[in-house]
Amino acid sequence: MKQSKDNKIIPMTSVDSGKLREVRPDVAYYTNQIVNLVMIGHPDSDWVLVDAGMPFSGREILKVTKERFGENNPPKAIILTHGHFDHVGSIVDLVAEWKVPVYAHPLEFPFLTGQQAYPEPDVSVEGGLLAKISAYYPNEPVNIQEVLKEIPEGSVPFLSYWQWIHVPGHSPGQIALFRESDGVLISADALITVRQDSMYRVLVQKEEVCGPPVYLTADWPGALNSVRKLAALNPTTLVPGHGTAMSGDELKSGLEHLLANWEEEAVPDYGKWVKQSDT
Repeated sequence: MKQSKDNKIIPMTSVDSGKLREVRPDVAYYTNQIVNLVMIGHPDSDWVLVDAGMPFSGREILKVTKERFGENNPPKAIILTHGHFDHVGSIVDLVAEWKVPVYAHPLEFPFLTGQQAYPEPDVSVEGGLLAKISAYYPNEPVNIQEVLKEIPEGSVPFLSYWQWIHVPGHSPGQIALFRESDGVLISADALITVRQDSMYRVLVQKEEVCGPPVYLTADWPGALNSVRKLAALNPTTLVPGHGTAMSGDELKSGLEHLLANWEEEAVPDYGKWVKQSDT
């Protein structure tokens, strides 16, 4: 197994970095610099990790998970929502420690088996400082082929009451996770709650329902269809890939506003992937 050739420490953080927060007794999310990883399972019981954080964060993630689930209680599996650098940055270290399978959508496999790099981030896109410096972010593929498995159609391994939803746009094989019984939605980067291109908003974690990060989203019509699909689930609680969890009326009104104003709120005015989309 190998991390990407361009894997490197990313000198970015937020006021929430290092915080572990519960949205349900068996659903907690941990903010690793600027990205969230999610732990599903009651403390000291069987559990599953969703995503693998920023580069060179393996030791930090291991410490946090051991504190919650016990010293000798690795997850049953790791679910990857997609393969961008901030969601797989420590995957090799975690798998080496835990010896567990990793599940992902097959459309992400080229980026998880060393075969294909993602498109380079779009530094020309309309957006804030973090968009302009995005050429610094890794885009080469990791290779975890020996532990990688296709997520089964219609189910999430080891999570009986959850389903996964294909939400492309930000990446071809991105998935979200949803539990219908209580409306918890883990949205990956299809829906986030902070403007990820703005240095200030990321730093202070200013809350607002947003579309995906502009500098790494190559299919805007696909991204819109994915947000529509997630909104139709009527989630009660959103745990995004970036930003703080959101629930209740704030989430409902935020989703409605985003969809009603998609072109103005989500789609940049210019950039190499920007095309006129039919809303």
